Amino acid sequence: MNVPATLKYAKSHEWAKLETDGTVTVGITDHAQEALGDIVFLELPEVVRPLKSGEECAVVESVKAASDIYTPVSGVVIAINQAAVDAPESINQDAYAAWLFKLKPNDAATCTAELGALLDSAAYTKVAESE
Repeated sequence: MNVPATLKYAKSHEWAKLETDGTVTVGITDHAQEALGDIVFLELPEVVRPLKSGEECAVVESVKAASDIYTPVSGVVIAINQAAVDAPESINQDAYAAWLFKLKPNDAATCTAELGALLDSAAYTKVAESE
C-alpha cells in the first residue's frame, strides 16, 4: 500500500494536498482504489461548485461497487481531472497521479484547520490496515 508522507488523509479514503498557490488537490487513496478493484466510471463535481468539508461530491464506480467521495476541505471546485473521467482506470494505475478535483479554499485559516484535522500517513496506514 502506497501512502505518501506529503499528503493528508481522510478516514473515508480521500487524500488532500495543499499546493504552493494555496489550492488543494483531492483524490482517492491507493488503498481505496485497491479495495474498489477495476474502476470503470467516475462522476466529479462541477467546476464552481462550492463544497463543505465532509460533503459528498463525487462517485467512483468499479466492477465491484460504487463509492461516494467526500471533500476533505471546504472550498470552490476550480478544476476537475477530465483525463481521469475519460480513462477512470488511470486511478488504478496511480491513485496519486490521477487526482480528482482541485479546490480554492474559502479562507486560509479554515483550510489550515481542516487539513490539520486530517490524518498523516502513519495514522492513515493504521486505519487502512485495520479494515
